[in-house]
Amino acid sequence: MASKALNLPNILTYARILAVPLVVLCFFVEGRLHGSDTARWWAVFLFATASITDWLDGYLARIWQQTSTIGRMLDPIADKLLVAAALLVLAADGTIAGWSIWAAIVILCREILVSGLREYLAELKVSVPVTRLAKWKTAAQMVAIAFLLAGPAGDQIFPYVTELGILFLWIAALITLYTGYDYFRAGLRHIDV
Repeated sequence: MASKALNLPNILTYARILAVPLVVLCFFVEGRLHGSDTARWWAVFLFATASITDWLDGYLARIWQQTSTIGRMLDPIADKLLVAAALLVLAADGTIAGWSIWAAIVILCREILVSGLREYLAELKVSVPVTRLAKWKTAAQMVAIAFLLAGPAGDQIFPYVTELGILFLWIAALITLYTGYDYFRAGLRHIDV
């Protein structure tokens, strides 16, 4: 049992969870270093690395036949923690502001609601598989957040990095709305009212 919990795919998932406070810490450091972009670039690096492990852990678990119950439980939790923490620090520092806050709210609300639905359905022994579009949703969120984490530091190298991040955030929010509707439509068949 311990060997399944400590296989490489699960270790990658644990590492993604550990990356969450490090990404947040980069923003606290950046705030203290006024004018230094180094901490922002570290946040991008940590976030991008953690995002790649999202794909890699599932891929390795499948090809090495190392899927586990703990991995299936922690993988979506790790994704949601990473996305939520990044969106919150981006809103706190003003990178996401104005109407774009609504895109972040849509993403966060959908993630919480779908997690609750999955938990409820799991008690009924009903599984709602992850769709291909939901995987694209996650990819769009990760790309948007990486651009936004670079934000003003990225704008100094390539113009419009922040604007591209906001555009991708809205695209992710639209896909998020659709996939959330899809999950709820599939789940409603199993809900007793």
